[in-house]
Amino acid sequence: MKRYLLAFVFMVTGYVANSQILISLLLGDVLNSDKIEFGLDGGVNFAKIANLEPSESLRIFNLGFYFDIRLKQQLMLHTGVLVKSNQGADKLNTYPINNPYLNSLFSSGSGYVTRKINNFSVPILMKYRFATLFHVEAGPMLALRTRGYDEFKISVVDDDDTSYKVDIKDNYKRIDAGIMCGAGMKLSKVPKSSQIGIRYYYGLIDPLKVNSGDAQNFSSLYLYFSIPIGVTSTVIEN
Repeated sequence: MKRYLLAFVFMVTGYVANSQILISLLLGDVLNSDKIEFGLDGGVNFAKIANLEPSESLRIFNLGFYFDIRLKQQLMLHTGVLVKSNQGADKLNTYPINNPYLNSLFSSGSGYVTRKINNFSVPILMKYRFATLFHVEAGPMLALRTRGYDEFKISVVDDDDTSYKVDIKDNYKRIDAGIMCGAGMKLSKVPKSSQIGIRYYYGLIDPLKVNSGDAQNFSSLYLYFSIPIGVTSTVIEN
C-alpha cells in the first residue's frame, strides 16, 4: 500500500509541476516567508549508469523549484521538485532492433546509442549554512520515472544527422531512490539571494526490472544555479 501511495504522490506532483513553475513566477512573494525561501533551481547534470560499458557521461539540463525551510538559525530543510531531472548515459554500443535496414545503418563504425531516463525528482536534504555565504547539504532523493528511450545516432552527412528512438521505459522501475550531497554559496549577503553549487547523486537500487549482471545504479553530478522569487533585500549582519 505504501508503495502505491508513494507512486500516486509522485504522479500528482509530476502532473502539476509544469504549471507550478509558472505559478511560482507569479506568486513567489506569497510562497516566501520569514521561515521559507522559495525559488527556481536549474543547471546542468552529468549522468552516468554504473556497470554499463562502454559508455560515457550524458550532459543534460535540469529545471525545477525549491523550498529552503529554516529549522534553526543555520540549519534548513531543502526540498522541492526537479521537473526535468533525467538520468542516462551516452556513447553506448548499438544493438539489434526489428528493422534490418536500420540494423545495417547504425551498426557501422560511427553509430552509437544515447540512453535517457526521464524523471521527476524530489530531494530531501538537510542544509547547514556557515561563514554567512557557504553551505553543505546531504540527504535522500526520490525519483519517479516518466519516460525512457534509447536514441540511435549516426553521422551520414552532418554530425548525428540521422537518429531513431526505441522506447525502453518498461525495462526500468517506476521509482528510484538514492543519496545526494553537495555544497554551495550565496552570491551576496542578502539572506534570500541567488546561489550556485554542486551536488552529487548516487542511486541505491538497481533501476532495471530484470538484470542478471551487476547493478546498473544511476549517478549524476549536478551544477546548479538557484534564484529566489519574490524576496526582500535585507543584508545579513556579521
